[in-house]
Amino acid sequence: MVDREQLVWGIHGGRLGVADSLFLTQNVVALGWTEMGNLGALKSSRESFKSAVATAYPDAKPGAIPNYTGQLYRFVHEMQIGDLIVYPSKMDRHVHIGVVEGPYKYDAAAKEGFPHQRAVRWLKEPPRTRFTQGALYEIGSAMTFFQVKNYSDEFRSAVEGRVVEIPSTSKDKSIAAVAEDIEETTRDFVLKRLAQELKGHPFADFVAHLLNAMGYRTRVSPPGPDGGIDIVAHKDELGFEPPIIKVQVKSTEGSVGDPEVSSLYGKVGTNDFGLLVTLGAYSPRALDFARSKSNLRLIAGNELVDLIFTHYERFDSLYKGLLPLKRVYVPEVPAEDDE
Repeated sequence: MVDREQLVWGIHGGRLGVADSLFLTQNVVALGWTEMGNLGALKSSRESFKSAVATAYPDAKPGAIPNYTGQLYRFVHEMQIGDLIVYPSKMDRHVHIGVVEGPYKYDAAAKEGFPHQRAVRWLKEPPRTRFTQGALYEIGSAMTFFQVKNYSDEFRSAVEGRVVEIPSTSKDKSIAAVAEDIEETTRDFVLKRLAQELKGHPFADFVAHLLNAMGYRTRVSPPGPDGGIDIVAHKDELGFEPPIIKVQVKSTEGSVGDPEVSSLYGKVGTNDFGLLVTLGAYSPRALDFARSKSNLRLIAGNELVDLIFTHYERFDSLYKGLLPLKRVYVPEVPAEDDE
């Protein structure tokens, strides 16, 4: 018996589901972190666990220490006998739901390197299609061990054999949230990689490559003073025929103001076009200035990512290696009928 409300936990079995056999044939759930040794020998405090994690993983990034600590501590001390555990198997594509039946135990000889274990009695194994997209998204957490909060009732209902009816509008919102989150995460990844890896002149090379993928020929100014023009882009082979595009790039993630935009425009001839590309954004005054000039274009970080997505397949191996992306399909919510 538990002395509090039954909680629902989620667990993964490694990136390739290497713990699948251990979990389902030995009736346990388990964690790796083999360097930690017997967690039962530690004091039952987060500080004790945190100190042990820092000692066991001295090269771990600072943010990883509290992450590991939280997962291990919850597995040993917060998950209680009687709680439900959800394991989405990558092998059979079913969601296995069980009840925790034993306290923490340490098995140094455990197969596949999962020594930290809890006994489980598996109750149900419904297919993934049984659950809403939101519930599947929650149990797809990036963490190995986590508490299921938002959609816990769906998993309790699955154990009881009940079907939770979700209004169609709620389903659509859930699907839209999943798709939007995937897109936003990818956008953040692209901008972060560009900001970290292509500071200064390398960013000009990247923008020139993007323009090449769009069908332009480019000349990139060498490193050093460039007179405010980083790239000259044109359609003809020699670069004599208009339109000529004079490009300035900013690898900053901050806001580009009116002085930078005005300065670029001052170098644009009557028959030329000006283009300013930044990873960040533009101030309201800079945007107002650009709107008044028919031969001036500003591209901010979000629009830059749109162009990258559109022309990514024409990138060379260097930039595909820098931005490793693959095409995926995400749910699209039908547009609502306004009539």
